[in-house]
Amino acid sequence: MMKKDTTLTQTPTIQVVERIFCLIDVLASREEAISLKEISEKTGLHPSTAHRILNDLATGRFVDRPEAGNYRLGMRLLELGNLVKGRLNVRDAALTPMRELHKLIQQPVNLSMRQGDEIVYIERAYSERSGMQVVRAIGGRAPLHLTSVGKLFLAADDPIRVRSYATRTGLSGQTRNSITQLPVLERELARVKQYSIARDNEELELGVRCIAAGIYDDQGKLLAGLSISAPADRLDEGWLPKLQATAREISATLGYDANR
Repeated sequence: MMKKDTTLTQTPTIQVVERIFCLIDVLASREEAISLKEISEKTGLHPSTAHRILNDLATGRFVDRPEAGNYRLGMRLLELGNLVKGRLNVRDAALTPMRELHKLIQQPVNLSMRQGDEIVYIERAYSERSGMQVVRAIGGRAPLHLTSVGKLFLAADDPIRVRSYATRTGLSGQTRNSITQLPVLERELARVKQYSIARDNEELELGVRCIAAGIYDDQGKLLAGLSISAPADRLDEGWLPKLQATAREISATLGYDANR
């Protein structure tokens, strides 16, 4: 009898479909091709049954046979995966989790992406009751080094690129708290790397503080940042775990695997 994955909350109603899922999971567990004997042992399927299903999957290019008796995942899965990836949109993936986070904390939640030397705000969840008078419109921009999300992106750059950014922009400031010196910025980015969290301590606008966590794609690349904005005297460090959990949820939707 086939061994069942107890992590699944539902199993297919058609037995052959369940067997296909099990075979694909086994093939996905290894980078190299796997022998029919090992596949049979891992799935609990009789070798003749596994062989028959694998051959049918090979016909559809879902499975490859690099040599007789050995199997691996096929290129058709890559083609289909790319189609799914192409339909994934960070804004669509983020919107519902952002709204849920806003309900918990009752402060604006922002989604931003990098565009050149600036951060662009592409979505936000907020309400008039939040007490935030300064609201950056969707499509608004801000320098990387003055924003929490911007610091996430700078921290992901190598030191040479950070120095190039500093030279291009001159690290101009907007408030008395703005970081305008490269050594200070480099120390700040080292903290961002260490804790995977970035902060804006009234550096873009006086009276407003922000905290941010990164959103990653299926290749582990920093794709966007999720941030919470609040009046400077109201920012609650207790929001950090909720922010990080929401960023992880969005990243997982986009295919990111933190354990990979």
